[in-house]
Amino acid sequence: MSKIELKEMKERLNRVDKYTNKRTPWECVKLSRNINRPGVEDYIKLICDDFMPLCGDRLYGDDKAMLGGIGLIDGRAVTIIGNRKGSNLKENIDVNYGMSHPEGYRKALRLAKQAERFNRPIISFIDTPGAYPGLGSEERGIGEAIATNLKEFATIGVPIISFIIGEGGSGGALGIGVGDKLYLLENAVYSVITPEGFASILMHDPSKAEEAATIMKMTAQDLLEMEIIHGIIKEDKDGAHVDPVFSANEIKKTINKDLNSLLKKKSDSLVRYRLKKIRSIGATKEQHSWSEPLLKVLQKIN
Repeated sequence: MSKIELKEMKERLNRVDKYTNKRTPWECVKLSRNINRPGVEDYIKLICDDFMPLCGDRLYGDDKAMLGGIGLIDGRAVTIIGNRKGSNLKENIDVNYGMSHPEGYRKALRLAKQAERFNRPIISFIDTPGAYPGLGSEERGIGEAIATNLKEFATIGVPIISFIIGEGGSGGALGIGVGDKLYLLENAVYSVITPEGFASILMHDPSKAEEAATIMKMTAQDLLEMEIIHGIIKEDKDGAHVDPVFSANEIKKTINKDLNSLLKKKSDSLVRYRLKKIRSIGATKEQHSWSEPLLKVLQKIN
């Protein structure tokens, strides 16, 4: 192992140690789903001076599970997109437990394109177990809607900062989660499938969800160590629902700090870094080095 690689490994371990969470992965899963955990609307109220919601995808209808609009953060206009989960049974049903239909992702893309046109940064708040897999959703093209968002968000020429505030599940999270910076709250989780789904499909035993949560490496600490996320947003020691203001202030500080840096970059530089980051996930340095020519081709295509 070279001195440079050893130095990088030590830096990664120091970052993870800084945020050591004594909770088990399953405890984090349960906290991420806590009915009292603050959602996108709570954070908007706490970090925005003003907010104007915008509705509809201009194709089919408005998806209540996907909130979007224009907000002011310390006088700076931003476009905000986020999953709505609800804080009680009535709200859960009204917003389909945070599981969006295709029109939700098309609304998110419409607002992102509008933000690009007016040079507004985009802030996304992710909290969903996944996109809605029902018949109507499939008929209206949920797979195509998410795939289109992945492609388009990767090449949008304004800064995009994403926060996973609860559950970050599957393509439902990815559909609004491609950006320049990705953060997890301390007790949030991010995974390709729920632990229950993993246990049922791969372990053939739904009761092994707790064991699956550990195997899946879905906590903020795991993801920071694997360099999938850029950082961890601290919560109250008993969870974000105990002191939402504390987490909101941490989110606001992170937004302002990152935007002060990202807004100085040209759009093509933002896109180039974003594509490089996406393609480097899970790749070795050798594998990443030969992908550079492909990144240039992708940028020309888009």
